[in-house]
Amino acid sequence: MEELIERRREKQDVNMMSPLTWAYIGDCVFELYVRQELINKTNLKPHKLHIEAIKYVKAKKQAEILQKIFPRLTKEEQDIVRRGRNSENHHLPKNASVEEYMYSTAFESLIGYLYLSKQDERLKEILSLIEVKPLD
Repeated sequence: MEELIERRREKQDVNMMSPLTWAYIGDCVFELYVRQELINKTNLKPHKLHIEAIKYVKAKKQAEILQKIFPRLTKEEQDIVRRGRNSENHHLPKNASVEEYMYSTAFESLIGYLYLSKQDERLKEILSLIEVKPLD
C-alpha cells in the first residue's frame, strides 16, 4: 500500500536527525492520533473535539503518558526518549514546568522517531497503550 504521506528518509538518516526534529513531527503525529481517536469514539462537535484534544497534547499530559509507558519501551526506545529529554531546547514553556516540558519533548521525540523510521507497527502498539477519551 502506498503511503498517504511519503517518508523518504532511511532509518540511518533518521538516527542522525536532531531529537527536536523528531519532536517536531511527533507533535503532529500524536495530535492527529488523538483527534482521530476522539472522532472514532465520540460524537462531539468540532469545538468540543478541540477542547478534548488539547487536554492530551499539552506538556503535562504527555509527560504523564511517557511515565506510564516508559517501562514498556525497548532499550533503543528508552535511549530515544533520553536523547529527546536531554536535547537543548531554548523554548520556555508557558503552561508547564521545565521538567514537564522536557518529558513531553521526549515523548514527542519517540513518536516522531518511530514515525520517521517507518516503525508503524511499533508506533501503533505504543499509541494503543494510551486511552484517548473525553477527560471531563
